[in-house]
Amino acid sequence: MTGDGRAAAPRAAGNSPRRRTARAATPERAARVTPDADNAPTAEIPAVSEVEDTAVRAKQIPEAAVARLAVYLRVLSGLAEQGATTVSSEELSASAGVNSAKLRKDLSYLGSYGTRGVGYEVRVLVSQIERILGLTRQHRVAVVGIGNLGHALANYGGFPGRGFPVEALFDTDPDLIGIPVGGIPVSHLEEIPRICAERQISVGIIATPPTAAQSVCDRLVTGGVQCVLNFAPVVLRVPAHVEVRKVDLAVELQILSFHVARRADHAEAVARNRGNPGLPGAGLPTDNGGTGDGRNGAGTDGGLGMVVR
Repeated sequence: MTGDGRAAAPRAAGNSPRRRTARAATPERAARVTPDADNAPTAEIPAVSEVEDTAVRAKQIPEAAVARLAVYLRVLSGLAEQGATTVSSEELSASAGVNSAKLRKDLSYLGSYGTRGVGYEVRVLVSQIERILGLTRQHRVAVVGIGNLGHALANYGGFPGRGFPVEALFDTDPDLIGIPVGGIPVSHLEEIPRICAERQISVGIIATPPTAAQSVCDRLVTGGVQCVLNFAPVVLRVPAHVEVRKVDLAVELQILSFHVARRADHAEAVARNRGNPGLPGAGLPTDNGGTGDGRNGAGTDGGLGMVVR
């Protein structure tokens, strides 16, 4: 009813007030909503595994430093056997035959910087070096060529304790086939691929004559061997995924001969100059390895006894 008594006209359905109802969020509508950056959920960052971290560090280490790490490990293992718990950089570097600055640089590749006034924890450092050198798992070894050197390698008791158990021996000598050496029967070269694959050999040591080394290496690679230690005086051709280290004892002896000869020549030059005090530079050391008189850098060459300026 209206105020004057007349009936109110009914409202059209289309003009009735609409109730506000919540609308379902559509993908388009949701896309227009800007989330609260402070309260928005964040994706969990996956942690870098120890294996991944070790792999990254290993790629950053120069090969020369890797060789020194192996020396540090040998020294540290000896200290651990003696009951030592810590070692200073000076003590470790002196035992390893390197200067302390180089040692600290090498160990920094491991993420180990030591503690001032305390040094390095022996047990922790051993663990770090073993991990970076891949010594946390065993590497099974095959020796090919059971001559004098091969016999010595097969019987060496230090390999298993360092993670390199000898698991297979090979030769072509009929008198050796089937004969145990170091507790392992010798097999024929033709068996290399099969036995290496079955026993999961990862390291092959070649101690054969140079003429047989390449064919032996090929068989080892076919059997799945990934690393080769070559004592034969020959350069081996291998796939890119195979690592080769060459040990040439004759070359090492020749290098030693060079150093002995250089020292002998130097000593002879010094003795000759001392016998003739009139020569410039008699008896005084210079930074070029010879002798000098300290004037304007003049001196004698350590190997030839000639005056150089």
